[in-house]
Amino acid sequence: MNNRKKVLIIDDEVDLCVLLTNYLGRRNYDVFYSHSLKEGIVEFNKIVPDILFLDNNLPDGLGWEKVSYFLKSYPSLQLHLITAYHPEVPELGPNRYKVWEKPLTLKELDNYLS
Repeated sequence: MNNRKKVLIIDDEVDLCVLLTNYLGRRNYDVFYSHSLKEGIVEFNKIVPDILFLDNNLPDGLGWEKVSYFLKSYPSLQLHLITAYHPEVPELGPNRYKVWEKPLTLKELDNYLS
């Protein structure tokens, strides 16, 4: 039985998805990604990830507008919001998410995941 945590990355930046996939894969996570909100929602429901990295500004919508959907569907989801600018962060209550500002560094991620 596979006990590895599943991670889904929904981000339209291909380089970021590849970087996170390689990094998290080496840390023993199963990593999936999609480059649009619509595809991301389908993938989310298919794999039911433990961890979600969700970009806000996607080609087909604002990812952060779907935060409530993701958390209501799976309350134990570990949610990471990604942004290149400083939008208003959804009000979700304490400790429901982590906001990462682009450019994301592996050192920051390593410090957080350690």
